[in-house]
Amino acid sequence: MSENLLINITPQETRVALIFQGAVQELHIERTLSRGLVGNVYLGKVVRVLPGMQSAFIDIGLERAAFLHVADIWDARAPEGSNAQGPTPIEKLLYDGQAITVQVIKDPIGTKGARLSTQISIAGRMLVFLPQDTHIGISQKIENEAEREALRSKVQSLQQADEKGGFIVRTMAEDASDEDLKADVDYLRRTWSTITQLAKTQPPTTLLYQDLNLAQRVLRDFVNEETSNIQVDSRENYQMLLEFAQHYMPSVLPKLQHYTGERPLFDLYGVEEEIERALGRRVDLKSGGYLIVDQTEAMTTIDVNTGSFVAGRNFDDTIFKTNLEAAHAIARQLRLRNLGGIIILDLIDMENEEHRSAVLAELNKALSRDRTKLSVSGFSALGLVEVTRKRTRESLAHVLCETCPACSGKGQVKTARTICYEILRELLREAKQFNPKEFRIMASQVVVDMFLEEESQHLAMLGDFIGKPISLQVETMFHQEQYDIILM
Repeated sequence: MSENLLINITPQETRVALIFQGAVQELHIERTLSRGLVGNVYLGKVVRVLPGMQSAFIDIGLERAAFLHVADIWDARAPEGSNAQGPTPIEKLLYDGQAITVQVIKDPIGTKGARLSTQISIAGRMLVFLPQDTHIGISQKIENEAEREALRSKVQSLQQADEKGGFIVRTMAEDASDEDLKADVDYLRRTWSTITQLAKTQPPTTLLYQDLNLAQRVLRDFVNEETSNIQVDSRENYQMLLEFAQHYMPSVLPKLQHYTGERPLFDLYGVEEEIERALGRRVDLKSGGYLIVDQTEAMTTIDVNTGSFVAGRNFDDTIFKTNLEAAHAIARQLRLRNLGGIIILDLIDMENEEHRSAVLAELNKALSRDRTKLSVSGFSALGLVEVTRKRTRESLAHVLCETCPACSGKGQVKTARTICYEILRELLREAKQFNPKEFRIMASQVVVDMFLEEESQHLAMLGDFIGKPISLQVETMFHQEQYDIILM
């Protein structure tokens, strides 16, 4: 199966869609004004050390201070073979005002600042350089043990005796020549040398190293043997990517294409419609079943329903087939929406243990394509499946949407009748405290209509009771829950 990469570039943002089996599997959006920070290296300044939390707040020049936990401080780790219990306390490592080189490992999300680490890693095409480490690790996706050892030996042979630092060998290195690996090693060491020199001469809160932009990261991280083509709809950026590929990854060049069609690239492949669907709660399955996706700050819940699907031989068979289809749809939605943290799956209850095992196996298989680290638990006593997916950047909904001003994120608003009764109670309270000539209610059209029609008798009764005239005025700018009472 081949996959296509679509890169849509405008001055304000870059959008990338991965198409596999005719459907959009992943969406990545990077805006010029709010570019992601993961991978960036800063010279930070310690603002506050919190011994009780074993953490510190670091100023890296952002609106909010970033967060550094003792577990993410390389110097805090106990040396191998030592008898030390746990990491060194943070108060013995950091002090207020200290300059420290840190790397962003998680973007600011919601009200939380960026998450930092002092263990720097610089990603190349085939290798990841770990300047403070010594070992050479191999990607878990390279399963052949002989091949793993051969790659480890090859990278070790490229190291000079006096050179420090370790490497992680990426899957891209499987078929790489010694020259390609040597070029990657040299590039990564040059980059680290530049970072260390800047850290000695620049003031705190300086950006020492910025990771590649989204379009370049696509070439570095997403392209593999399954990728058939990479289409770019910007001529200028296509030329830039060509130069980047010629310098760092010549094997990608035949796959790069400049899209010149009249129809917008994302329209041609139905990506715009897919983005709209990915922002909704309901996801329809081909069989007639559907998913309901509810995203909160703490977790995401996905509920599976049979809907109109009745094609099974019996009820158990219908449930089983719906859950199997839902497993693939759920895996795709996690990637598409970039859902992270704790994800609770409420699959339709299955009595048959074989069906449960088969659905769980299908879910794990569907999730195996995910580039993000995740884990799946078995069915709980309540029949729920818990998935944890590493969250390093905002979800698609958080990037493209904001909290509804009408409902403040509740997902529902009070009825017009409820607002009418609130206003009547408020009028009664006001009448006991003040003595105006008239009360004027300013509210939305739907609330005023309710007062003029179904609630007119209650409004008249209250006017008689307080002995004051009550007038109504439509305020077109008010949403349904907004109102004001003016004392005339």
